[in-house]
Amino acid sequence: MKKIHTFLIIILMVAMPALGAENSATSLDALLEHVKRARIQGEEINREREKHFLAEKNRQEEMLRKARVELKGEEKLSNTLNNRIDANEKKLADMETTLQQRMGTLGEMFGMVRQVAGDLLALVDNSLVSAQYPGRGEFLDMLSQSKELPNIEQLEQLWFVLQQEMTESGKVVKFRTNVVTPNGKSHEADVTRVGVFTAVSKGKFLHYLPESKKLVSLFRQPGSHSEQTAREFEQTTRAVAPMVLDPTRGTILDLIAQKPTFFARIQQGGIIGYVIIALGIVGFLIGLFRFVYLSIVGKRMYKQMRNILKPNPKNPLGRVISAYEKHKTGDIENVEINLDEAVMKEIPMLKHGQNIIKLFAAAAPLLGLLGTVTGMIGTFQAITLFGTGDPKLMASGISQALVTTMLGLTVAIPLLFIHSLMASRSKVLIQILEEQSAGLIAKKIEQKEG
Repeated sequence: MKKIHTFLIIILMVAMPALGAENSATSLDALLEHVKRARIQGEEINREREKHFLAEKNRQEEMLRKARVELKGEEKLSNTLNNRIDANEKKLADMETTLQQRMGTLGEMFGMVRQVAGDLLALVDNSLVSAQYPGRGEFLDMLSQSKELPNIEQLEQLWFVLQQEMTESGKVVKFRTNVVTPNGKSHEADVTRVGVFTAVSKGKFLHYLPESKKLVSLFRQPGSHSEQTAREFEQTTRAVAPMVLDPTRGTILDLIAQKPTFFARIQQGGIIGYVIIALGIVGFLIGLFRFVYLSIVGKRMYKQMRNILKPNPKNPLGRVISAYEKHKTGDIENVEINLDEAVMKEIPMLKHGQNIIKLFAAAAPLLGLLGTVTGMIGTFQAITLFGTGDPKLMASGISQALVTTMLGLTVAIPLLFIHSLMASRSKVLIQILEEQSAGLIAKKIEQKEG
């Protein structure tokens, strides 16, 4: 439908001029003349287009010709460069062969220098001498990673660093440098270095940190005796003086610093450890109190034995004698019964506290065993969760197991000795009461027979 509509519009456009021409011109000459002019104009346009096309074609052919000429030139240049590269590669191979022949053993020397520099770098980085002479590691690091043959100056400097380390390892030197305290503060102080083994400042042992290249005061010192020795060594003017040395160049001092203190070791025992310690303290206090009490009672009883005729009610023997004096007018059986009763009244007080000490002595190792079981349970739980790859995860449970066992035995053994001492002491006093009561009965019998 759309095509038909378009066709009708074209017919109208052609017919309308024709109708107008019919009205304006009565003949077909004007129409023929109009068509002729239109044909002439179309031929001129076609000739112009053909001329433009031919010119464009010639231009493109000229460009193609020039491109071919340039291509031939570039191909020729490429061939020339390839030949030159081949010649240069051959020449380079020949020169490398000549270089290897002329180097001879210099290659082996180069490898040896790098190896020695690397080994010496590891030694220098951890040496106490580097605290006094910093900056030696940079040169050794450069030399160990160099890909060129070292020159004479570098070889001489390597020899100097090696000789310096050897020489300084046998010297006792005092120098001033920065020292870092355990709380992280840095200050300048006088340091005494004993070879490559030990460094001290004001009696405090120091450790060299390769990361910061500074001397750090140990968080935990070896002990008061070692500190006193170091302090005296710093102040001495003698040629020979005693000094504490670490032959492992700091390893032993590091282990001492990591060793837990007494209170840290106690904390590893946990709640059970504190319970054991509490039992031990209570047991020791009871034992001390009973020992003092029995000693005082024993002195009073021995004093009473020297003065039997004047009984003193402040001691067990005096009270037994007082009971005899009160009932001595009766018959022998009645006197014996009263004396036995008086002795029996004194025995509990003399034996008081022994059972509780014995109980504590028996309970302490049992609590230690309980702590051992608890610690091992924690260890196996850590193994179940994290495996056995990291021993630090199991250290807590194992520490609790061992510390509680140690605490239980440490408390139980002294308590057993205290119990034995108290038992023997009270047994002697009880035996004195029994002997004296038997003597009084014998005296009563003699009086009756007389």
